[in-house]
Amino acid sequence: MAEEQASLRALLDRSRLAHELRFPAGVREVDPLIATVCEDSREVSAGALFCCLPGGSHDGHDFAAAAAAAGAAALVVERPVPVALPQVLVTEARAAVGPLALAHAGSPHEHLELVGVTGTNGKTTVTHLLGAILGAAGRPCATVSTLAGALTTPRATELARRLASARLAGATAAAVEVSSHGLTQQRVDGLRFAVAAFTNLSPEHLDYHRDMEDYFGAKSRLFEPHRTAISVVCTDDSWGRRLAGGLTGDVRRCSVADAEPLDSSARSSRFRWRGTEISLPLGGSHNVANAVVAATAAQALGADPVHIRAGLECAPDLPGRFEVVADDPVAVIVDFAHSPAALEQLLSAGRTLAPVHARLTVVFGCGGDRDASKREAMGAIASRLADRVIITSDNPRREDPASIARAIMAGAAAVSPEIELDRRRAIAAALEGSRHGDVVIVAGKGHETTQIIGDRVLPFDDRQVVGQLLAAAGREVPAR
Repeated sequence: MAEEQASLRALLDRSRLAHELRFPAGVREVDPLIATVCEDSREVSAGALFCCLPGGSHDGHDFAAAAAAAGAAALVVERPVPVALPQVLVTEARAAVGPLALAHAGSPHEHLELVGVTGTNGKTTVTHLLGAILGAAGRPCATVSTLAGALTTPRATELARRLASARLAGATAAAVEVSSHGLTQQRVDGLRFAVAAFTNLSPEHLDYHRDMEDYFGAKSRLFEPHRTAISVVCTDDSWGRRLAGGLTGDVRRCSVADAEPLDSSARSSRFRWRGTEISLPLGGSHNVANAVVAATAAQALGADPVHIRAGLECAPDLPGRFEVVADDPVAVIVDFAHSPAALEQLLSAGRTLAPVHARLTVVFGCGGDRDASKREAMGAIASRLADRVIITSDNPRREDPASIARAIMAGAAAVSPEIELDRRRAIAAALEGSRHGDVVIVAGKGHETTQIIGDRVLPFDDRQVVGQLLAAAGREVPAR
């Protein structure tokens, strides 16, 4: 379905896109077959419809001639360009990509129940929990998340292909992580969500957004009436309460307070939600909150309590999300937390696992060439909640790792952090200094299997490193 060719005019009709079809002087008024929709000139091949997207550093219109040379059959433009190809003139090229890509992929979104999940933290977990619940209800659900690609929300062309593949594979629903970048860059334009869910909001991506108001405004776009039918909003923070209070239509509020705690451990949480007792195979109160959002969204889609319970109780292991790599004699947890709020949630959860007199150690850093404003705050949180703090490198990219570490150190006050910029040695130091019952948390990279230092992308998986170090020390590492 996704590979079928369609004529340009048929594609435009199916996309319902407002446009003007122009043919430059000397170009016959033909109706070319379109083999693919592209938004990157490097991906253009014979028969492509190339969308000329304006951007901050590059303008796709400047690559129209290169696209033509690579075999493009037509162009989508915001202004006519001197290239001898049919040109689809639109007001916003970026807004046109999604509808065109979806139309070319066979309009999979019209055959799938879509759930969009947004917020700062918890998107990945909620998305996969939803997939498990809907699967238990006999409604095969695809997931589009951080775990499956470089971008949290794929580019519009890739998203259309993945939805089409999911439909071909038998899915009847899809849960999609929707990032603020994905919303501002209009990657989900053309989609209509049956349910949109909001987890929480805290400072993040402020190198991209002007401020928190801008960040909140970007997230809020998912809940616009033309984009979603039912809004599920966690009101545990002020941003969620503000969002819920400003929405019209069908709004379902939820909170971690909806879950009555019964028991918890590093690997599981037992609670009662709306009269149903649930044993979630994930530790941490933040994962209980994620489960509540997923359950509320599933209920909004018509899932009954039996299926919600079954889905949550068979929730899949999520790489790098409160992943317990070892739990005896020392609990070692690897997590993707890389923002102040996520780190606070993580360390608070870790603290509940540490027996009296046991120590909580955290190893973390901050990414280079990214939002620098969060570094001092993360240092302050780590020093307040952990007994031992080891600052190391995350993905320093082109920044000086020592400079990043100093910025983190500036926020530390309650304890005296150690700095070990070699991430493997930092993890080793944390493990070597641990005693029976202690908790060691390695934060920031989670499921990632590489480390970016300068222009080099080096193999590095926190989970593997922990396992290797424990095995070398003669400590048993349970199979994952």
